[in-house]
Amino acid sequence: MAVDLPGGVFRMGSDTHYPEERPSHRVRVGAFSIDETAVTNTDFAAFVADTGHVTVAEQPLDPAQFPDAPPENLVPGSMVFTPTRGPVDLRHLSQWWRWKPGACWRHPRGPRSSIEGLEDHPVVHVAHADALAYAAWAGAALPTEAEWEYASRGGLDGATYTWGDEPRPGGRIMANTWDGPDFPWRSTGESGFLRTAPVGSFPPNGYGLHDMAGNVWEWTDDWWTSRHPDDATSACCAPDDPRGGDLEASYDPAQPQFRVGRKVIKGGSHLCADSYCLRYRPAARRPQPVDTGMSHVGFRCVRRPATVEGTP
Repeated sequence: MAVDLPGGVFRMGSDTHYPEERPSHRVRVGAFSIDETAVTNTDFAAFVADTGHVTVAEQPLDPAQFPDAPPENLVPGSMVFTPTRGPVDLRHLSQWWRWKPGACWRHPRGPRSSIEGLEDHPVVHVAHADALAYAAWAGAALPTEAEWEYASRGGLDGATYTWGDEPRPGGRIMANTWDGPDFPWRSTGESGFLRTAPVGSFPPNGYGLHDMAGNVWEWTDDWWTSRHPDDATSACCAPDDPRGGDLEASYDPAQPQFRVGRKVIKGGSHLCADSYCLRYRPAARRPQPVDTGMSHVGFRCVRRPATVEGTP
């Protein structure tokens, strides 16, 4: 089910949180509709049954891209969150992420797991190409970063969260995020979920959209940039339907040997902890390599009005 949004001018980004969210700036987006929830395992299974699509995580790695890797490592798989046994140095993500052969959308925690009982959870372990393929099959598209953030704000322009400025209004838990300060080894379990939750388990935002904060990060179709453009100097000149950077600029400078483009993901996930990653906010953004699915990354689709030939 999709929600129709009229579009308009809003303030994108944040000047008070992480550097990549700066500067806050005005943009204008046109009318579009967006899925009420992230694409679920049931949705994705219907797509695979109809098309025979094989996800990136189900395909063997190309030896030419990893010339130094032993053959036993070039097997299909994906990245799975694995809690640590105790406190760790939070600067090193590799301590709680594991490459698991056999992990994919059908087997989200590894080859012995399944999506039985998770039919209404968001599909995960989907690379950008997988999300694009689903969107094309559904007659839709992936949102731009501006569209996604506009939708996420739910009409609360400039608010910290999708529901306002208080993290827990009236003590109510508003999103599936990490519970307690002890990430990544011990959750208090207050939200009722240790990993993904069924879509729609938490209150919708002002536009009726669920899980625009937490649960899973969501793909957009914009190339990553390390900062936003400067704000327009004139109130009349907010850019229309802006797009991100380009492929070359999206490469990770810390890994020059891997020329893999990175797209913007939005919304945070069930692994966002206030003590570590305060990114379950509309302005939050992270880069994600297009060939890498993970156990906390999913997507939702948008549809835009058809352009009438000969009109501006």
